[in-house]
Amino acid sequence: MGKLFGTDGIRGEANRYPLDAMTAFSLGQAVTRVLSKSRHTTRVVIGKDTRLSGYMLESALEAGVTSMGGVPYLVGVLPTPGIAFITESMRADAGIVISASHNPYQDNGLKVFSGSGFKLSDEQEAEIEELMLGGELPGMVPAPHDMGRAYRLDDATGRYIVFLKNTFPRSLSMEGMKIVLDTANGAAYKVAPATFSELGAEVTVIHDEPNGLNINDDCGSQHTADLRAKVLETGAAVGLAFDGDADRLIAVDEKGNEITGDQILIICAKMLKEQGRLKNDLVVSTVMSNLGLRVACKRYGFEHFATKVGDRYVLEEMQRLGAIIGGEESGHMIFLEHHTTGDGILSALQLVAAMLTSGKPLSELAKLMDVFPQKLINVDVKSKPPVEDIPELVEAIKRVEAELGEQGRVLVRYSGTQNMCRVMVEGPTDEITEKYAAQLADVVRNTIG
Repeated sequence: MGKLFGTDGIRGEANRYPLDAMTAFSLGQAVTRVLSKSRHTTRVVIGKDTRLSGYMLESALEAGVTSMGGVPYLVGVLPTPGIAFITESMRADAGIVISASHNPYQDNGLKVFSGSGFKLSDEQEAEIEELMLGGELPGMVPAPHDMGRAYRLDDATGRYIVFLKNTFPRSLSMEGMKIVLDTANGAAYKVAPATFSELGAEVTVIHDEPNGLNINDDCGSQHTADLRAKVLETGAAVGLAFDGDADRLIAVDEKGNEITGDQILIICAKMLKEQGRLKNDLVVSTVMSNLGLRVACKRYGFEHFATKVGDRYVLEEMQRLGAIIGGEESGHMIFLEHHTTGDGILSALQLVAAMLTSGKPLSELAKLMDVFPQKLINVDVKSKPPVEDIPELVEAIKRVEAELGEQGRVLVRYSGTQNMCRVMVEGPTDEITEKYAAQLADVVRNTIG
């Protein structure tokens, strides 16, 4: 069966390796067993996004936890970071999220948080995997009278909204501010509008009618056309787009221009530095961040550290280096002063705080970072051999890097959740960038596509 855990937990993709109820059942059992203690009942918070398959997987997880003597608390639809918050605030032993994030509805996955609200340790993941793959779980089930019972936590949404509102400075007010939200027909469809409305904003919401099949469908953080149009139509100060489980944020300024995660990082880091709160003057991002982020960090006196791709690695380096802000170009940002994981709504609140604090429109703040032309091409592949083992691709990358010199860079990597190779090129002009990206993508298609 192979390794179960990636940087985001256990993933299943329709028509590739479907995530079934038995896997969810086994995970519920294994998590409960691994986190069990003497004279203590293991408590597990279970939440989900709006995918149709969430009902099946929720029931399977509930059965797995209760069969092993644990107590699951079902919170229903709630953003991934909301489940991390509830898990920590309840002092539960673990939180399990049913979501495939920004993927289409037919995919689903399981992500596990520890009782502290952070990801599990490598040792805990390894122990859970060993139990799930070893076939010993059935023999560990306790006697019938020691099985657990499930509870539904009806006030989880309200608790999380209060937490979010408390991250927004009390000295600031959104009163009269027009904001458009795109909730991607996903987990933020109730929480985000309520949070911004209660803080005084005049809120317009789009893509907030989930039906189990329309999550991330031409909407949300990866598809901002509708949001850009609605911002211009309503004369809003900002548009805020989340992904399916609401741990990502992409923004749109008052002129309808998309603002990337890298730009948001710089905007918020500059606000923190001016307030004397940017710990160690450090910003952490991944190797996928635009060259412009590095240039901006140098311009404003920030130290910059780049990690491997994945929020897990960003968080690990933030903790190791003592940073309080970090994230990915895709809009997954961590504000460690406030939360243990990336949170799209929390990030949106910090961005609005930066706008209000500076008194400048978002279009002006976006100029804090020059965005170098970047082209990203996703190529479907049949297999994922190490890039260095594909001679034709290695040679093509070397050729492009030599031609770009100091004016650009190349990054070729595989998706962690899909059979896909991501070809990214940055260069001095759009024309040159697109030409080299297309050349490399063709090599990928011809070799492993």
